[in-house]
Amino acid sequence: MKKSIWVLLLVILSLGLLTACTDRATPPKEESNDSQKDQEKSEQPMVIENGEEVMRVHYIDVGQGDSTLLEVEGFSILIDAGNWKSTEVIDYLKQQEIKNIDIVVGTHPDADHIGQLAQVIGEFDVGEVWMSGNSSSSATFTNALQAIEASDTEYVEPRTGDVFDVGSLQIEVLHPSEITGSPNEESVSLKMTYGDVGFIFTGDAGVKEEQEMIDTDIDLNAEILHLGHHGSNTSTSLAFLKAVTPEIAIYSAGAENSYGHPHAEVIAAVENTGAEVYGTDVNGTIVVETDGKSYNVNTQQEGVPTEGQNRCIDINIASSAELQEISGIGETYAKSIIDKRPFENIEQLVDIKGIGQGTLDDILEQGLACIGG
Repeated sequence: MKKSIWVLLLVILSLGLLTACTDRATPPKEESNDSQKDQEKSEQPMVIENGEEVMRVHYIDVGQGDSTLLEVEGFSILIDAGNWKSTEVIDYLKQQEIKNIDIVVGTHPDADHIGQLAQVIGEFDVGEVWMSGNSSSSATFTNALQAIEASDTEYVEPRTGDVFDVGSLQIEVLHPSEITGSPNEESVSLKMTYGDVGFIFTGDAGVKEEQEMIDTDIDLNAEILHLGHHGSNTSTSLAFLKAVTPEIAIYSAGAENSYGHPHAEVIAAVENTGAEVYGTDVNGTIVVETDGKSYNVNTQQEGVPTEGQNRCIDINIASSAELQEISGIGETYAKSIIDKRPFENIEQLVDIKGIGQGTLDDILEQGLACIGG
């Protein structure tokens, strides 16, 4: 509830940092699937004959970020809100004529997942915001908390084993069971089940957290898996794939991004299970339609997933451990970078006390640090 928001704001205050389009014109390609491993492709839309309500799950092309819209029986759920430097999420929601959003889930505080959360709350009537409870000192996160506090939106911290019903859609919380201050690893992870068709979302949770999900007594089997951490090899273990046994895997990544997303070994592992892989970097916005018995996968454009470019470390979203891979950046400087971000460019690192021009020159020469992907 709102009391928890004040706790998070006080955490940020203690750090001294409380400061204040997707083109849908291309006709989609459609795949029809009857929830069996033997999939039959078709250029024609699936015909739903049983009169059941159709749920639509929109994996929005937000570049190097993440955002998914679910529409079911008059309800709307948004999982993550894209990158802080863009407006694709807001634009897409307006294109879909969304007025009210019943639940917005911020899987974790990274700026490429909650980047437009404050704007979403400002532009739409939002019923609840779900977050893990982990905090960030970034302006993006602070703005999101302030937007929640200034609105009538309820604040919820879901935990493993919680179950919610939204119309005929069942939401099971897979993770976290508790928080220890590891935002990415403790991403809010969910299984959404509509009839016989399941969807899994894990934010940026890693293989260790995937194993924790496996170790619960929750059935992880699902037809559609949203690949963790943009298809990075920090997620999507073989054990997790075996537990989920997806028929379709979808990842969100920026076209020609410099992080190596999706990683080739992840794509190979998924394809080796017989699942088909789609990515927003090559397919644009991806929409899955289901009546709870069968489903369609509709893509904005055709494309084959390929590995991203040479990896870089985005100083606006990287973890402390990742930042310490950058030349001259130790634990203390990494903490200062996290506290001061977001940055507009790499050169602003000299604003960190102790990082001078010499260190900046070394960072630029190394070529590992970047802004965006």
